[in-house]
Amino acid sequence: MLALALLFAFAQVTPATRDRGADLYRQGKFAEAAVALEQSLQTETAGTQDYQHSALMLGQSYFMLSQAPKAIPWLEKLPNSNEANYMLGYAYLQTNQQDRSEAAFARLFAQDPLSAKGHLVAAQMMLKKDYDEQAARELDTALKLDSKLPEAHFLLGEIDIFRGRFDEAIGNLRKELELNPTFAQAWYRLGDAYTRKQDWNEAIPNLQRAVWLNPDYSGPYILLGKAYLKQANYSNAEGILRRAVALDPNNHSAAYLLGQTLLAEGKREEAQVILDKLRKK
Repeated sequence: MLALALLFAFAQVTPATRDRGADLYRQGKFAEAAVALEQSLQTETAGTQDYQHSALMLGQSYFMLSQAPKAIPWLEKLPNSNEANYMLGYAYLQTNQQDRSEAAFARLFAQDPLSAKGHLVAAQMMLKKDYDEQAARELDTALKLDSKLPEAHFLLGEIDIFRGRFDEAIGNLRKELELNPTFAQAWYRLGDAYTRKQDWNEAIPNLQRAVWLNPDYSGPYILLGKAYLKQANYSNAEGILRRAVALDPNNHSAAYLLGQTLLAEGKREEAQVILDKLRKK
């Protein structure tokens, strides 16, 4: 009787069960999908394409449900999957396993996890989800392995700005620019650090360099326009902010600063049109 009961139970786990799990997964019903996929994987053959696909869907279902401990064992069955390594990197962070996280992110970008570049890519991925303390440790390790590693000082500067440590940010960004003087984003963030210190004289030349290197990005234009406005250099502020608005018409800060600049210049009618539009948004 027991044997018949087991046969009956396994008979219920058919390809239809897997298809149902996949359909629920596609609908974003991850809790229901996980139940069906767990059942399906009991009878699928490990190593087959179907098994790997089911394992990935199950791991991602648990990942999307913020159940990292349940997601990890299934994702670990797929070491050559970019999707699995992406999720593993964050799942390991959620379970305080930084060493495993850095290894997963290094695999994602085909890097040796013990190399400077491996630590750099791990730091970059950690920063994307605001794991700034873990990222800072990765970057410190990376720079010990290679003191001239491009972008490592830049990312440390980003972390410093986020933490409100503007002098430290300036130091790290200047080190980055010694290695890579054409890195527009580093000039932009250096100017940003100076604007946060309200040091407009130092901010302006760095933001100008960012604009000249990357004339199609609105960020430096907005800060440069703000710096000119603070210095009462209204003509330059207007020109720069008009360019910022042209590049990013929906940017509230750019439009607001342009409106304030026009008011300061006595162009009240145009300023009022711009500011009224902002109030209606």
